[in-house]
Order: sequence, then structure tokens, then C-alpha cells
Amino acid sequence: MNLTRKIIKAHLASGKMIAGEEISIRIDQTLTQDSTGTMAYLQFEATGVDRVKTERSVAYIDHNMLQASQLNADDHAYIQSVALSHGIYVSKPGNGICHQVHLERFGKPGKTLLGSDSHTPTGGGIGMLAIGAGGLDVALAMGGAPFYLIMPKVVNIELKGRLRSGVSAKDIILEVLRRLTTSGGVGKVMEYTGEGVKYLSVPERATITNMGAELGATTSIFPADETTRLFLKAQAERRITPPWRRTRTRSTTSISS
Repeated sequence: MNLTRKIIKAHLASGKMIAGEEISIRIDQTLTQDSTGTMAYLQFEATGVDRVKTERSVAYIDHNMLQASQLNADDHAYIQSVALSHGIYVSKPGNGICHQVHLERFGKPGKTLLGSDSHTPTGGGIGMLAIGAGGLDVALAMGGAPFYLIMPKVVNIELKGRLRSGVSAKDIILEVLRRLTTSGGVGKVMEYTGEGVKYLSVPERATITNMGAELGATTSIFPADETTRLFLKAQAERRITPPWRRTRTRSTTSISS
């Protein structure tokens, strides 16, 4: 059984794991960003759930930084107020882009992640089943509802050897795009395997899974290995030092630089 099917099996809430059939899976983590988050949190509040049911939900303020009027500032204040009330982490302006920061600070191999950002699949670089979705899907997941999707086909992309001088991880995904086109991943998960994986760093893997969204794929994923373990160990050590400072306020943790 491949990694994708193992994670889906461990999180399966309903349906049969037959490609093309509707299934639902339990979601461990969610993320939002401020250009999509406002509506997602309005929808979440409409559910009447007092506190998020996920293991971790994070609201990133990272997209709408221009303060030409009060509109973005109002959105940011609203998002933070929801977070304070419902047990959601907040990543304040300057901390970084949601999909990259989440991989570094909150990602865990084998977990499911649903995000209202198209590049949420970046989390697949450390072995997460990370899927970009609409704000309503994310809102329902925060309330404890499963995420419904069509059971994807799994495409095995075997990597062989090392990258040559002048060749980057981006060239790998560009070659996959050249072969499959921008619609070649629809209804599929791109799973990277082979001895070439061990020669790629986590940032290189994340580059590939990030751009897997351009294939139209459900998500992309790499196996978690020793390289992953060392990367996450380094991130854990950084979590107790600047620029991240954690302060407890009521039922949530606010992360600021």
C-alpha cells in the first residue's frame, strides 16, 4: 500500500477507497490566510461551534498587507478576534507565507491538512496529506466535520539519481508539468518515490509539492525519512528562539515576531 492510501485509510470517515468513489476523511490541521480567511471564519462562527475540533488550526495574516484603507485592518482585527475566542493560533504579519511557515512550525508527517490556500499541498514535502480547499470546507473541518472528496488515483513518480549541476528541484516539477500538462493531475495525488528522493532536501521537496498545484492535482507527497526527521528537529530547536515569541491569551496562542 502506498503512502497516500495509508494516510487516507488511517483517516477514513466514510466511503470505500476505490478511485472515483466519494469518501470523507478526518482533518487533523487547518490553515487560512487573510484573503480567504475572513469568509471562512464567518462561516465557522455560523456553525455555532465554541472551539475548533482540530488538533491545530492556524490563521495566517500574510497576503493583504497593503493598508490603503481600513478594510484590510478590519479583516485582520476580525480574524484575530475569532482566534482568541475559538482556540486558533494566529501568525501575525511578518512571520511569513502560510504554506511555508506551516510546514516549518506545525507540520507533522502522516497528518491531514486542509487549507484555504491553493499551495497548501506544500505540506506534502514532509509527508503530510495536505489539500487546498474552499473556505467553507475549512470552516466545517474546524468544526469537526470530515472533508469530502473523490478518492484520487495515485501517480507514482520515481526519482532516480542526483540533480546535475545547474538543475534544481523546480526543474523536476517543470518537467512533470511538461509531460502531464496543467490538467494532468486532476483527480490524482502525485506521490514521489525512488532512490533519488534521499538526495533532495525538504525545501527542495516542498518546492515540488508546492508547484504540484499547477498540475491540478489533489495534492503531492514525499515520504518522511531521515532527511525529514533532521529538518523537523532543526525546526523544533528554532521554535524556542526568536523571531517567534509565543504569548498565551485566553484560549489561544498568538505568534508574533
